[in-house]
Amino acid sequence: MTQHPTQTIPSIESILDRAKTGVETVLPCERRDELVAEIERTSYDGASTEEVYDSVLQALSARVERDPEYGQLAAAVARERHYREVLGMVADGSDLDRRYRDTFVSNLEHGVERGRLDDRLLTRFDLDELASALAIERDESLDYLALETLTQRYFLRIDADEPPLELPQAFWMRVAMGLAIDEDEPTRRARSFYDVLSKLEFVPSTPTLFHSGTVHPQLSSCYLTTVPDDLEEIFEAYKHHALLSKWSGGLGNDWTNLRAAGAMIESTGVESTGVVPFLRISNDVTSAINRSGKRRGAACAYLACWHLDFPAFLDLKRNTGDERRRTPDMNTAAWVPDLFVKRVRRDEEWTLFSPDEVPDLHELSGEAFETRYREYERLADADELRRYERVEARSLWRTMLTRLFETGHPWITFKDPCVVRSPQDHVGTVHSSNLCTEITLNTSADEHAVCNLGSVNYAAHVRNGELDRTHLAETVETAMRMLDNVVDLCFYPTEEAARSNERHRPVGLGTMGFHDALMQLDIPLASERALETANRWQEFVSYHAIKNSATLAKERGTYPSYEGSKWDRGLLPQDTVDRLEAERGHEIPTDREETLPWDDVRDRVDEFGVRNSNTMAIAPTATISTIAGTTPSIEPIYSNLHVKSNMSGDFTIVNEHLVSDLDERGLWDDEMVDRLTYYDGSVQEIDAVPDALKERYRGAFEIDPRHLLRLTAHRQTWIDQSVSHTVFFPSTDGSLLADVYERAWELGLKTTYYLRTLGATQIEKSTLDPTEYEKTQHRDEFDSNHRDVFSSDERDACDRQSGELHTVDDPTCESCQ
Repeated sequence: MTQHPTQTIPSIESILDRAKTGVETVLPCERRDELVAEIERTSYDGASTEEVYDSVLQALSARVERDPEYGQLAAAVARERHYREVLGMVADGSDLDRRYRDTFVSNLEHGVERGRLDDRLLTRFDLDELASALAIERDESLDYLALETLTQRYFLRIDADEPPLELPQAFWMRVAMGLAIDEDEPTRRARSFYDVLSKLEFVPSTPTLFHSGTVHPQLSSCYLTTVPDDLEEIFEAYKHHALLSKWSGGLGNDWTNLRAAGAMIESTGVESTGVVPFLRISNDVTSAINRSGKRRGAACAYLACWHLDFPAFLDLKRNTGDERRRTPDMNTAAWVPDLFVKRVRRDEEWTLFSPDEVPDLHELSGEAFETRYREYERLADADELRRYERVEARSLWRTMLTRLFETGHPWITFKDPCVVRSPQDHVGTVHSSNLCTEITLNTSADEHAVCNLGSVNYAAHVRNGELDRTHLAETVETAMRMLDNVVDLCFYPTEEAARSNERHRPVGLGTMGFHDALMQLDIPLASERALETANRWQEFVSYHAIKNSATLAKERGTYPSYEGSKWDRGLLPQDTVDRLEAERGHEIPTDREETLPWDDVRDRVDEFGVRNSNTMAIAPTATISTIAGTTPSIEPIYSNLHVKSNMSGDFTIVNEHLVSDLDERGLWDDEMVDRLTYYDGSVQEIDAVPDALKERYRGAFEIDPRHLLRLTAHRQTWIDQSVSHTVFFPSTDGSLLADVYERAWELGLKTTYYLRTLGATQIEKSTLDPTEYEKTQHRDEFDSNHRDVFSSDERDACDRQSGELHTVDDPTCESCQ
């Protein structure tokens, strides 16, 4: 490890002078002197080096909303601080270049010596070649928030109280080396992987970034388990949940098999306490685990809405009632079959069962489920079932949505699209989704489904006013190889996880930066052009993801359970939409037209098969999109001016595309900043902003959520897993809320994720005069007097719970993502 000489404490002036190189316009001499004086007033004699840097960064970040170039200054200061911490000195020019590359090698050696890094990083690679390949200038593409996030949580440390070992490019190279370690030409592959990673064109999921190249490379993102209806197996499941969480895995746990409260336990002759008490234990196991020492344990419990304990399940996230029957630290999701939605729409009754009396129901879908469900209803009518209950389907749906509005849970996920469209229908049933609702893999008592994720950054592939498809195709090819390598390199915390991943080899190539790319291309997200763009871009990604999985199969062989799969039967994701439509008996109104030469892909799959049972899933990308400096996943920008909160702190986020457009028109000044602040980042009420910019820069709550569902539905056509779709709901209209989720079902969505509602404000307004402006909330067509979903009692409770429409934590909070 590099030995650091004693350092002198830098002056505020010297830090700012070095940082402003290249952005002198934002910090002329007179403004620099004012800034220095302000920082000195908040500092004190004898402040440490760290405190001096903190004071400078606080002052700069506080000015970001006035001029985003202050963010560039903050990034430069944060970069210098990190260089100083790792290198032991402030260096520039050739000295920085030499020390940067030397430190990369010496710190790899130190990490191996201390038992944190795989010793093959030293023996399998040409370290001199990789050190020379480091593109140090790419550090400048990381903004302040990205640098802080990487420094505090991602860069390798030997011990928590020691400084990080890695500089940014060394970090990307270590990840690339870890993913190339078993390749035939590891140095060449590492350089190829590094090039894509360091240019932020593709970013793997957080566990991969944490653990690639380490002695315990737990690289997978998500684990899905099914809990059997057996006491010993239930407690074995807790053990598995703890082990999976320990190594950074997010959990999706299927609890539907457990018998309901009041069901008979034959071995003891007593009645079961039902699912809820076991979920409380699961909640406590989840909260006890600090994943990799870097983030809290996280899990989502799934329960089918025909389960007799489902009404109690809906109350798990409420903050009233018996605390022993609440799960404050665990997410919940409803597993909803098509038949339930049909009965809601027909205003019919719904029957709740205990799974021990209907043991095959959880394994069935589509017409087979509907037939068997009706048979069990006939058995109930004939008094041949011990435990069941009849409810109005519409009443249960209303309660489900009321709880969702109150607490943000349960998330609504649709069973039949997940099962009917699954490529792996020949080896079992999809019983649930995962922590973030984008994974739809088979689970059983013997297999914990595993998924390996990463996301292509659309925004990084925009060139000369269009999406560079040639380069995007190359990125997808490299990304698919990296994701496939994860399967073989991964450290699996349980035998069931290893067995599942080795047998099926699923990966989930996702996307991020969609709205960022649209803003670069002058395409309003709330437009039909955006719909066509979402459809065609996802078709393109799908085409190349499947094509490259087939290419990998040619090189490495098909996954072991390939025979009999939909791939083997010649069915691609887009072919399965018609099957769902036929099973459901309802039209799915999406465009499935193929615009690429899919026959070439079909021929390749027919000849070579595919390497991965599943190839695509769009995850939320809450943190990796922050690292990439782009908009999360397929989501709209939250607001043009807001505060993002994560484990690294609170950061003001300004839409630089908007600032650039306003500045170009001579409209970006202090008054515009004040107005933007007052209207919580919305430009819709600011008369000076041209209509075209108002359309281009609508925030998440200024776009019809049903339009956003249409975007996802068209993407879903081409995806073999699912899309983590957050519903941004800017209203208190219960009938509209019901329409949104029924529309999601009509469009064939497999899953939905969080329901987000408007908070009163996200930006401090203490210095503004409210009499200058008219209002702070803009709801457009969502203003309504209809609240049919909620009864008056439920509505009053809902309003009290939500405060000012704030049903969950800050939507920008990473812990909620």
